[in-house]
Amino acid sequence: MTGIDYEVEYNNRARVPENPALMAGWARDAAAYREQHPPRRLTYGPGARNVIDLFEGDRGGPLVVFIHGGYWQALDGSSSSHCARGLNGHGIGVAVPSYDLCPAVSVDDIIGEMRAACRELAKLGRPLVVSGHSAGGHLAACMLATDWPAFDASLPNNLVRAAYAISGLFELEPLVGTTINKALGLDRDAPRAASPLLWKAPAGATLDAVVGGTESAEYHRQSRTIVDVWGEAGVATQFGTVPDANHFTAIAPLADPASDMVARLRQLTQI
Repeated sequence: MTGIDYEVEYNNRARVPENPALMAGWARDAAAYREQHPPRRLTYGPGARNVIDLFEGDRGGPLVVFIHGGYWQALDGSSSSHCARGLNGHGIGVAVPSYDLCPAVSVDDIIGEMRAACRELAKLGRPLVVSGHSAGGHLAACMLATDWPAFDASLPNNLVRAAYAISGLFELEPLVGTTINKALGLDRDAPRAASPLLWKAPAGATLDAVVGGTESAEYHRQSRTIVDVWGEAGVATQFGTVPDANHFTAIAPLADPASDMVARLRQLTQI
């Protein structure tokens, strides 16, 4: 892993100078969708950010969770409300949780918060498919690999039946020497402990790892690696790309009911 400029590989805002306009578009589209399709607000903990926006579909069945990105240190679920549009268009409910941010909490704390959010959603009595973007892709993989009865004895082992990670990070050690780590504070054993690639693979589960076609080589490596490693361990894995998409546009298909991404997520709810 030597000879790679990890700052260049992982600093997505520097790689995509137009990111402010793209994220402003997220905020605009998300606000418009919330007005059109007001969510039900759930809480999963005592903090102000321990909330879930539930965009219900018109039928029961499995629920798709979408976890926002921001390198565990920016944004909240409200910036991703429009990502529920595509699945809602097919009657599928989408839950969009928020979480506390680094440096106020650790990455490990955030993993715990997303487990608590899934535990709250389990009360609805519906299987979960967890998706996410960037840091949210990391968290989606963490949810898939969680031993749910060990976390809470009342939960079934297959609470999360599949994960769909978009531009995910599954091995955190490369971030340690980058400016991204200033807020994360990863040192010593923390990067390995928070890397789902290094956890026991959830054999029998399903993982899709998708990355934007124009993203950095490291982002492609991260997704291909977890697909290969977990695939060999008995996970039904699949690697994919979003053609011509960068880190910020890779999630755009979620808002389109006719997209291939939405079609695949619909398939995952039927596993």
